[in-house]
Amino acid sequence: HRRRRDPSLDKHYRGSDSSMKLIVHISNFRPVKRVKAVVEIFRHIHKHLSARLLLVGDGPDLSLACRFARDVGLGDAVQPLGEQELVVPILSSADLFLLPSLQESFGLAALEAMACEVPVVASHVGGLPEVIDHGITGFLHQTNDLIGMSESSVKLLTDQDLHKKVRESGLRSVRKRF
Repeated sequence: HRRRRDPSLDKHYRGSDSSMKLIVHISNFRPVKRVKAVVEIFRHIHKHLSARLLLVGDGPDLSLACRFARDVGLGDAVQPLGEQELVVPILSSADLFLLPSLQESFGLAALEAMACEVPVVASHVGGLPEVIDHGITGFLHQTNDLIGMSESSVKLLTDQDLHKKVRESGLRSVRKRF
């Protein structure tokens, strides 16, 4: 995995709004992935800036996430993409990766995002602390701290210097350690 920007994909997801931020969540959409929390964090982000949430994957909770997004007025800003064989092009267009899981054995999705130079905001669970150094290569929060995850997300998306620093540190860490 490595970042390979595709301008046509950027235009497809951002439309005519070049300032729009793309937030990605990739999972099997099981209860442990907490997709409702993903939408809740995104709702906070969306209040502060132009953003779209891309939901990649499939599973029993995908429809729950989409329904919740519609119920809270985010229907147009949340786009389910279903299963994707090639996630690198999607990650390469992303500005942020969300992973507020209840548990993660290792955190391969976070590692893939970091390899594509996408900062990660995630839960401090399972193997994620082995992949993410809080405040350096990404941000980790307790599973019940959706406000903290939301604030870290907004800070990353609005502070270009911080975004660049975390993006570069994450990539260095992936190359060195994994």
